Amino acid sequence: MTQKINDAHRIQPRQLDMPPRLLLGPGPSNAHPRVLQALAMRQVGHLDPAFLEVMAEEMELLRYLFQCDNEVTIPISGTGTAAMEASLANIIEPGDVVLVGIIGYFGQRLADIAARYGADVRTIEKPWGQVLELDELVTAVEQHRPSVLALVHGETSSGACQPIEGIGELCQEFDCLLLVDTVASLGGIPFFTNDWKVDIVYTGSQKCISCPPGIAPLTFGPRAVRKLEQRKLDVSNWYLDLNLLMKYWGNPHVYHHTAPINSNYALREALRLITEEGLAARWARHLESAELFWQGLERLGLSCYVAPELRLPSLTTVCVPEGVDAKKIAGRLLNEYNIEIAGGFGPLAGKVWRVGLMGFNSRRENVTLLLEALRQVLP
Repeated sequence: MTQKINDAHRIQPRQLDMPPRLLLGPGPSNAHPRVLQALAMRQVGHLDPAFLEVMAEEMELLRYLFQCDNEVTIPISGTGTAAMEASLANIIEPGDVVLVGIIGYFGQRLADIAARYGADVRTIEKPWGQVLELDELVTAVEQHRPSVLALVHGETSSGACQPIEGIGELCQEFDCLLLVDTVASLGGIPFFTNDWKVDIVYTGSQKCISCPPGIAPLTFGPRAVRKLEQRKLDVSNWYLDLNLLMKYWGNPHVYHHTAPINSNYALREALRLITEEGLAARWARHLESAELFWQGLERLGLSCYVAPELRLPSLTTVCVPEGVDAKKIAGRLLNEYNIEIAGGFGPLAGKVWRVGLMGFNSRRENVTLLLEALRQVLP
């Protein structure tokens, strides 16, 4: 070898040791210890019979979480945004009219991604912190006649929860697919994919599911699968093409990509924890923690940004009092108490804190700790 090795970037980093943060922001949330233990399990190959068994169990456990019977129910190898993009990429062909309900940042992201796949994007918007009423959606669907209506169930940017019940019937009446983002809500509040006639649902692993980020479940109902099968053009995104992915997840398990083995172990364990607790009990726990937090905020003289009937139990936006530096308070919580909360952004920048009580973190002791820390750091 004649070339000289360049040692300029050959640093000697310290042993990795991360601070013990309590993650009470909008995500990620702390993973359950059993999930972290599963994440460290020894690897097998992504076509190993033992791993194929894990995959089959994941799909069935996800059907329980989504409350659906859909055959196409799998985790995407990627973050929640990958599942968002997969959901849109597989059902949009150039020129399709896609109506996006925007009640915050992630509705805007849906519109942006849909446009990149050639959709004729139309929007119906409400101010951050509000939700779309059914009669407003009826008017918009009648006007635009979309092939897809896309909504965000739990809007992480504002803390508002968009009601979904009744919209599926509207979409079926107008031969329109209903796509719903549940990244901040699934596993924390009631959601019934089949009963509410939702055609496409996706989520992320790192919030109410209490799993590390990097794997993102989705489900496609029969009407969405028909739309996929009747496409005139190939799906524009090869990696996220469900036609190809389902040949890997289903028989005959044809190679598509090297799945993140350990992330699937972690997701399986997180889903196992959900089934052990039961969805009804899990939903009740999230609501109880949120209500305890809201009551504690009142005692501190703090208010919530979103009206009680529209509030997302898993993510609360807390109004920053007049004259208080939101960033400084969040910094003191992090540096003095190892508690992470987040500030607002967009129109809510500097006006709210975003506090997540999700999954494993949605517990009374965490609420009590956060309220006491807030009492100490607030002027």
